[in-house]
Amino acid sequence: MVNDREFVAGLKACGALQFGTFTLASGRTSDYYIDIKQATRPDLLREISSRMAPHVRGYDRLAGVELGAVAIATAVSLETGLPFVIVRKTVKEHGTKRVFEGELRVGDRVAFVEDVVTTGGTLRTAVEGLRAAGAIVDRAIAVVDREEGGAENLGSAGVELVSLLKARDLRTMGETTK
Repeated sequence: MVNDREFVAGLKACGALQFGTFTLASGRTSDYYIDIKQATRPDLLREISSRMAPHVRGYDRLAGVELGAVAIATAVSLETGLPFVIVRKTVKEHGTKRVFEGELRVGDRVAFVEDVVTTGGTLRTAVEGLRAAGAIVDRAIAVVDREEGGAENLGSAGVELVSLLKARDLRTMGETTK
């Protein structure tokens, strides 16, 4: 594993972390933009999966919300040997009309992996969907916590948020790395 500063530099180098003025999906502006979907380099995915692996010990399977967490769930699955499910943001109107894809058994302990958590709203909805299918979900591991209420929102739903990096880390290390 590399240190946090090298990890942030890698995210910056591939365009997953950018500084400037950005309008977020919420309409708010931010002085940085994080798009982990740009971190498609094997070394970065390996780093993410090795950092997440210790946090999923004792779980039966992983889950990731489409699209941002699919590559992460795949990498962590390969690192740990745990199977994963892909949770849809919206239910398909054709075929099986499932909320998720992949095998899930009632009583499975599931840990979510996520790219970026802001308010935690999307993730909380996904957790509730898997719980309705009989899963036990009490942990989510994100690459980045933007520290905008996500940990608290998830906590109120009984889900612990573990993050590899926090917004303050990105600002501190990201602006000083080349």
